[in-house]
Amino acid sequence: MPLTRHQNPPIILVPAQQSDSDDLVDIRIEAMRESLERVGRFDPLRARERFLSGFEPRYTRYIELQGKRVGFVVVKPLNNEFLLDHLYVRPSAQGSGIGAAVLNHIFKEADAAALPIRVGALKESASNRFYVRHGFQFVESSEFDNYYVWQSACAAGPTR
Repeated sequence: MPLTRHQNPPIILVPAQQSDSDDLVDIRIEAMRESLERVGRFDPLRARERFLSGFEPRYTRYIELQGKRVGFVVVKPLNNEFLLDHLYVRPSAQGSGIGAAVLNHIFKEADAAALPIRVGALKESASNRFYVRHGFQFVESSEFDNYYVWQSACAAGPTR
């Protein structure tokens, strides 16, 4: 049965291994290519080096839908917050609610830990609208990225 825009598909998050690094890089490049080309910053070698320099398998999970790897997410615990370091969905699977389903998993983890989530998004990327639509609040921007924070309902401070 096809999904509507308001359904969250039945995804599962599966731990990645060190040996998955090449596959993860390929997913990242596939997912980011259009946005990076739009701002004149697409460089597959740089994308590979940047991802691998911070790759920590223990924080990396594949996003699987019906047994297929459709993306991955990296959530790292930092000082009093989670960093949503990467969330990539293959273009062929975008727009079907997969990203929202992944965020719902992460929101539950953040609520359980009573921690906020910080994320950065390339300024020209549609991911900015995605994060705002899912309750992230803009906090600052740099030359190429915007940064957002989502507050756990269980954390002290402003509510969502």
